[in-house]
Amino acid sequence: MRGPPMPKTLLALLFLPTLAHAGERWPEFRGPTADGHSDEKNLPLHWDEKTNIRWKTKIHGKGWSSPVLWGKQIWMTTAPPDGKELFAVCVDRDSGKIVHDIKVFSIAKPAFCHPFNSYASPTPAVEEGRVYVHFGSAGTACLDTASGKVLWTRQDLPCDHFRGPGSSPILFGDLLILTFDGFDENYLVALNRKDGKTVWKAERNIKPDQSDGDWRKAYSTPAIIKLQDRSLLVSPGAMTSIALDPATGKEIWRVKHGGMNAASRPIFHDGKAIFTTGYNRGKSLVAVRIDGRGEVTQSHVAWTYDRGVPTRPSPLLVGDLLFLISDQGFATCLEAKTG
Repeated sequence: MRGPPMPKTLLALLFLPTLAHAGERWPEFRGPTADGHSDEKNLPLHWDEKTNIRWKTKIHGKGWSSPVLWGKQIWMTTAPPDGKELFAVCVDRDSGKIVHDIKVFSIAKPAFCHPFNSYASPTPAVEEGRVYVHFGSAGTACLDTASGKVLWTRQDLPCDHFRGPGSSPILFGDLLILTFDGFDENYLVALNRKDGKTVWKAERNIKPDQSDGDWRKAYSTPAIIKLQDRSLLVSPGAMTSIALDPATGKEIWRVKHGGMNAASRPIFHDGKAIFTTGYNRGKSLVAVRIDGRGEVTQSHVAWTYDRGVPTRPSPLLVGDLLFLISDQGFATCLEAKTG
């Protein structure tokens, strides 16, 4: 989840031309390596209404989802401010022409969404022939990218987001993995990409230190790292973050850190997962060694940092340097090894 961004029109204006130069695939939130990196060269460093703009397309509604790219198709989601209709929009990469504008769901009584959020904040995930759009508990759908036909939907995954949805779907093998961290429910679920049926569900099993369920909320998107003999999914959440086997949903370890509304996507460096923990008590940046088992709070926290830590923007790793942008717009650079 990101903070209040610019209108959807400007998202197309500023970011999509960059994607149009950045190779053929940007398949999910933060790109193909889940860390915001692109290998493309000679990308524009400056742009305005007259400079380095290939095209500009207005997208109706309000949506904080990032665009994803596959070949010549750019997909995003949007919704009117009242949340009664949820759309998937596809734009041609080269011309900016709208290829598909599909109403995926009609919602008779949308749940509350705070004005700083939107009903279309989760970023889609795309692969050859299919795009997966997610609107939190309001619904998840798989669409054919050529025809725009809806192939399957799910609207039976409960969660009171309380402020609106934010976590984005990710792909792993034959699975589409979703995160639900709300006022009431806190779990991850893996769906079969072909038919949308549930393969596994993993409860976060957090115990808030207050009766107020607001302390249970989070908006983070998990990240997966491939190890020598297995893969590991790391999912930040309120007060506690967990690592799972992404194939089965089995919990590998958990770490307690306090805080709520964790929203950044983890990054990995030198055997550690690095992520922010959200608002209020315990607000910090945490580096956890990923080779642990069970409860690792006392044994595997390598370092923490708590000055100017953002609550929404994800950190960026360049070599051994870690870059942060605070909610107030201040930049910080840390040594990733030591914090």
